[in-house]
Amino acid sequence: MKLSLSMGLGLLIGFSALWIFLGLFWGRKNKSFEDHALAGRNVGLALGAATAAATWITSNTTMLAPQFALQMGVWGMIAYSSAALGLILFAPLASRIQILMPQGYTSGDFVRLRFGQKTWVLYLILTLFYSLAWLVSMAMAGGVLLQTLSGIPYVVGMSVILFVCVVYTMIGGLNAVIGTDFIQSVIILVGIILVAFVAIDRLPVSVLYESVSMKAPKLLDVFFPAAILTVCNNFLFGLGEVFHNNVWWSRAFAMRRGVAGKAFFFGGLLWLPVPVVAGFIALAIFPMNLSLSQPDTVGPLVVSELLGKGGAVAIFIIVFCSLASSIDSLLASLSDLITEDILSRLVKQKESKSDLRRFAQWVTVVLGIVTWFICLPHVGSLAEVLFFAGPLVASMIWPMIAGLFWDKLHPEGAFWAILLGSTLGLIAYFMIGWYVASLIGATVSMFIMVAARFYKPISFDWNQLKGGVSR
Repeated sequence: MKLSLSMGLGLLIGFSALWIFLGLFWGRKNKSFEDHALAGRNVGLALGAATAAATWITSNTTMLAPQFALQMGVWGMIAYSSAALGLILFAPLASRIQILMPQGYTSGDFVRLRFGQKTWVLYLILTLFYSLAWLVSMAMAGGVLLQTLSGIPYVVGMSVILFVCVVYTMIGGLNAVIGTDFIQSVIILVGIILVAFVAIDRLPVSVLYESVSMKAPKLLDVFFPAAILTVCNNFLFGLGEVFHNNVWWSRAFAMRRGVAGKAFFFGGLLWLPVPVVAGFIALAIFPMNLSLSQPDTVGPLVVSELLGKGGAVAIFIIVFCSLASSIDSLLASLSDLITEDILSRLVKQKESKSDLRRFAQWVTVVLGIVTWFICLPHVGSLAEVLFFAGPLVASMIWPMIAGLFWDKLHPEGAFWAILLGSTLGLIAYFMIGWYVASLIGATVSMFIMVAARFYKPISFDWNQLKGGVSR
């Protein structure tokens, strides 16, 4: 059941106004680039865990997790849930980051100081490409989902949610992003729990199992080869997304000392059940005999049909919050990366802290405009847009781990691990399939980094990380 266009627009306008107001409220104390980019390095455990979980509950969670379950069954749900390990396993890295770089700003700072200029430039190219692809996928999802749920035209829905996120992120910086993430995470988790309970009450598990067994028995097959490969691939994709991206490094820098590891661990636990619930709901399409035009809209479609008008309202709110919590984080982290790494390092300008803050705000606006233009012609599915970048991020898992924990390492190894891992992973993407691309990229990268550990290793002075990024 769709919401009426008037109700959909009302909800959209109401939540848009709320987020912009909160951005103004939380951004009023930002005076410097550090305030804007890192929330004054004073984020506590509750806000830290909430922002980690909310940022990871993207539109991909509400769209691709159900699609995985629909196409790969039980293994599909497990595959998407494995992304929780990205946050959980990042916890010790986040603690290490805080110790090694107490005055750090971006993940680019680390790559530049640890591996040198050449690897840093390659890293910037790949991470900017990936982050923009993720940002575009979120904005596209906003247009698709709002149109599916309420009939709001794709361009209108996409434009409004992108505009709102740009405005409150530009004004409030990371303070606004983390503050709204906390509210959004509460809304998302409570909403999903309520939807799950109502769905199970109206459609018992026994009925669901019987229908899937009759109409799509392959989805219950524990020896589904492509699905098993997908579990490994998605796990490594999730690790790569978190381990390399400035979205998560900026949060580690923003949290109080000793908080980051705990925050990411609890954030991962909060996120873990979400894709399982989303996947379970998607399988209800079989006993309900619903027709499906796009596989990535199965989750919202089932909830709105199963729960009626109340379910449509609930899923609309959940979707809006999940979109905003990811788009704002990407806008903030990308603007910080461009400001810190490109303006301050490549352009070599000696800007004041207030100038850097203003520059970061304008970069946020430009990113929003670029994303909007890319999203205007809605082409391709979210999986096609996002998983193409899988081997790029998976190839950066081992360089980040080795760089943080191994003091003896040949720095050239990181460059070749990222370059060859990405290249061979992309070849596998086109010749075999997306479900092995990240796996191959990460494996190639791992072997190269192990070789770099033993071939002419160079001792690294950890103090370079502490002193090289202070302002």
